[in-house]
Amino acid sequence: MTIDAKDFKQAMRQCAGAVALVTVGAEHGRRTGLTVTSACSLSDNPPSLIVCVNRNASAHARIREEGAFAINFLHEDHALLALTFSGQKGVNGDDRFALGQWTKGATGAPVLDDAVAAFDCVLAKEFETATHSIFVGEVRDVSHAAQAVPLVYLRSSFHTPQEIRDAVTLGDLDARHLSWSDFS
Repeated sequence: MTIDAKDFKQAMRQCAGAVALVTVGAEHGRRTGLTVTSACSLSDNPPSLIVCVNRNASAHARIREEGAFAINFLHEDHALLALTFSGQKGVNGDDRFALGQWTKGATGAPVLDDAVAAFDCVLAKEFETATHSIFVGEVRDVSHAAQAVPLVYLRSSFHTPQEIRDAVTLGDLDARHLSWSDFS
């Protein structure tokens, strides 16, 4: 059975994802990046993440060349930054870094100073699919802002977890007090 791409995309829009910028490039003028919701943790031993990047994205070849990248998870005030790095504002390459405060990470990759969490990674492995590569990054440095409210993408719009929580029924009061560690 073949699934229609339009139906697949519509179904995926129902799945909330944390919004992140994947950034690459140690030198000004050669930096680039893209907006993703396809970044997540892989392991804590060694600390590593995965991110899926379309092979047509400008950052794809640069990640291979540099052998390093950063994953910068965005907060509620970063929606314009997310749109800029998605290409929807017509801004490309190094010009995307005009917004936000950036520092050079341990690997040389651009790291967003006020990210909810930023992971500076070396490229450890790559797996190819028909249209994307799955990059495995081993974390060399990390920063985080505990008080920042994460930016989430759901149903073709940006949200915060609070907005999502207000729109759903939370269910059994006792279940809300369980932590993830209670299940693992």
